[in-house]
Amino acid sequence: MSEAELSSVSEAAQRALLRPKPRQIGPPHIACAYLAAEREAHIGGDLYAVARRGNCTRLIVGDVRGKGLGAVEEASALIGAFREAAHRQDTLTDLARALNCSVCRHTADLLDMDSEAEEHFVTALLLEIPDDAPTAQLTPCGHPPLLLIAKGQVTCVAYSQPEPPLGVWAPEEDAHAHDTFAFRVGDTLLLYTDGVIEARDDRRIFYPLKERLARGTKYDPEALVDHVRRDLLAHTNETLQDDAALIAIRKRKQMRSGHADSLHVPNRAHS
Repeated sequence: MSEAELSSVSEAAQRALLRPKPRQIGPPHIACAYLAAEREAHIGGDLYAVARRGNCTRLIVGDVRGKGLGAVEEASALIGAFREAAHRQDTLTDLARALNCSVCRHTADLLDMDSEAEEHFVTALLLEIPDDAPTAQLTPCGHPPLLLIAKGQVTCVAYSQPEPPLGVWAPEEDAHAHDTFAFRVGDTLLLYTDGVIEARDDRRIFYPLKERLARGTKYDPEALVDHVRRDLLAHTNETLQDDAALIAIRKRKQMRSGHADSLHVPNRAHS
């Protein structure tokens, strides 16, 4: 298969795995980007997905341990589980429990084929944004903290307690708790995977995401994601050592019924 054919297949796989997100799903205005470390791959073990349940928007961003086709398969399985469970589970705690069970089952199915399957896990961050409240909820599962842009300032949304990744805690254990934080109209959140903050330049200096984000506090989500994507690639001389995913979310006033979810935009990918 030629390089062009491989690229075409990779792009088709990316569209199937990381579906283009509506620009607005309820009040949130959302923009996403995926940067693959392998130029010809387009996709890897990083993942994100968005779903609506009642009067709230739910999101997941995650990072599968490992690389290659195995990581892509595990990411695909988790996205499928999220798309189903996000509509069924009443709380983020219940959603985290359901996704953990899914990862555990998938790992058990791999034991006969992969001797290291027991060491597999997924870091993830679950987020719920209600339409009619100036708050949001999150459940962290071993994932880097998200960043909040509010009133021109960039702050880190701290977790009340660190929690293990999906696939690490046993299915019968108590589910992860959730934290509630202020998220008002006009505020913006940036979710990301560790491929962003662990990216290094030629001097082995990590990418300073929070500091660089301060330059784009007035950007809309698309411009903000593009700003970080371009700046990250410049920092690394376009040589990423790990996949990286970005999701920017701005809280907007609730739209009338029938006017949301109508505009779709493609994900931006680096290849």
